[in-house]
Amino acid sequence: MKRRAMALALFAAGLAAQDRFTQELDDAARVASVMVDGDACRRIVTPRAMEYMLRTDASDRFLASDNYEVNHGAFDAVKKTLMRISRLVSFPADANLWMPIEGRADKVRVVIRNANELSQFWPWGALYQEMIPEMASVLKTGRRVTVSQKPGWVSVLAPVTDSLGDVVAVVEVASQRQLDPHENVK
Repeated sequence: MKRRAMALALFAAGLAAQDRFTQELDDAARVASVMVDGDACRRIVTPRAMEYMLRTDASDRFLASDNYEVNHGAFDAVKKTLMRISRLVSFPADANLWMPIEGRADKVRVVIRNANELSQFWPWGALYQEMIPEMASVLKTGRRVTVSQKPGWVSVLAPVTDSLGDVVAVVEVASQRQLDPHENVK
């Protein structure tokens, strides 16, 4: 009987730790919804970069990447805010900015990744990718969503609104329960 009680207590303690982990990410994501300026987010990527983003060129496969440019004032302001948000949790985490591609409801682009390169959605090197259903939900409803698609990963997706109240972006506050410091080292 004591073993059962001990096992149950350890299980409950593990659940409580997991709940704290997810709760910290959710709290940071809630702050992101308030602090990240959606109007500034819209100004980050230049029209020229957007023009090249979906273009392919057989003679230059890096055309879009080479022509990715940002308005530095807006980029720096939003990136600094995201870096501060990622520090609201007591463990390594990142706050990344995702935006839909205008005219392409099925596509999303990562506009800002942060220091630890923690994201369960971003494939290395991609400028844009298929819209993830959970991101589409946040963009449509304006409600935070917690996602654990990859084992050990937790991301809380939070809406970012502009001055008109329109949801224009998603912040992903993400971390791994067991960080692997060599995961991105190839």
